[in-house]
Amino acid sequence: VGCDRSKNLVDICGEKNFQAFVCDALSVPIHSGSCDACISIAVIHHFSTAERRLATIRELARLLRPGGTALIYVWAMEQEYKNQKSKYLKEKNGSKDKEEEMDIGMAQRPLSDQMPNSSSQDSACSDRLLNASKDEGCDAKPVADSRLPVHTNRTSFHSQDLLVPWHLKGGTKKKGESVDTVSFPAGSKEWQELGPVFHRYYHVFCEGELEAVCRSLDCVRVQKSYYDQGNWCVVLEKL
Repeated sequence: VGCDRSKNLVDICGEKNFQAFVCDALSVPIHSGSCDACISIAVIHHFSTAERRLATIRELARLLRPGGTALIYVWAMEQEYKNQKSKYLKEKNGSKDKEEEMDIGMAQRPLSDQMPNSSSQDSACSDRLLNASKDEGCDAKPVADSRLPVHTNRTSFHSQDLLVPWHLKGGTKKKGESVDTVSFPAGSKEWQELGPVFHRYYHVFCEGELEAVCRSLDCVRVQKSYYDQGNWCVVLEKL
């Protein structure tokens, strides 16, 4: 049984005759201790606070029966590890011949050739995010500069908290197409005809960070911790 925050992705699972439902990873409507195994692939790095990331892992552990196991994958800050570049860094900009992206579980393709981080478009997007918070009645105290950096695709990470641009493909999706986004060089005619850019939040994990968060829970034991193609991964056992 699968679950996802995106109804569109859940609908795709239904079309393929898989069991899936819409829910939030912080509150999964499944009985405690009812799962032999759980996986969380490329999910937890989208939560914006340490408290929420911990709560997500605690919720994952709640679902497991005693002795059950869980596998967690998150995007790594270290895209070059032990003198080896990840597949993400080695992929060429503008490549259109591969559907799969490095970040396991990504359902959309990030724009391959991003505009510079200092572009007016990126700054305008950050401004909109800040204004949206104000419009929603956020009473947080203002800070000197709360803008998140916008990542340039196929490059190393320079911040743990960042925005990754996603550019929707214009026009109607053709039958059989498996992705809704496409990559074109920035500034090209095709690029200008595409839909709007959406910025998706990521917290990329440093070495040992995910394992340390998991070890802070007394209800699980870390069986294994490892690096896999630009991801930090752990295998947990429910005590």
